[in-house]
Amino acid sequence: MAVKDILKLGDPRLYSKSEAVLKAEWKTINGIVEDLHDTMMDFRNKYHAGRAIAAPQIGVMKRMIYMNVDQPEILINPVLTFPDEETMEIWDDCMSFPDLLVKVNRFTRCVLQYVDKDGNLQVKHLEGDLAELIQHEYDHLEGILAVDRAIDSHSFALKSAAVNPTLKNRNGRTN
Repeated sequence: MAVKDILKLGDPRLYSKSEAVLKAEWKTINGIVEDLHDTMMDFRNKYHAGRAIAAPQIGVMKRMIYMNVDQPEILINPVLTFPDEETMEIWDDCMSFPDLLVKVNRFTRCVLQYVDKDGNLQVKHLEGDLAELIQHEYDHLEGILAVDRAIDSHSFALKSAAVNPTLKNRNGRTN
């Protein structure tokens, strides 16, 4: 379909909660998925990073996440739960503010329920990097950004100015 503009930090749409994808809207999903894919691939080409993108980041206020880690996946109407309270501290980044890193706490593990592109209910148990990634994208569906989850007022860094190499690309990944 098309590469869409990624909404940037400060755009009020990023702070709005997304609506569920309804059965009547199911026929529009493929076009949105293509836009999410094309937009994320364009971001990867420019920034050499990007594993997932939420529909609100391209102005589609629906509960959809496109993820491409090992293979392309679309997560429709996802629901997250957390099996325990264990957390990890990470430097989070985002396509909506590509040069900014934000130190946040994320749960180490999560359980993800969603509907796949074929309409089937799926359940995944995620840990580590994937748990962190899906929490970041899920937050977009809730109108929450990493900057809202900053640990404190000193939890911000610019990738382009980072002296510490681990800040440059947070283990080589960008959401």
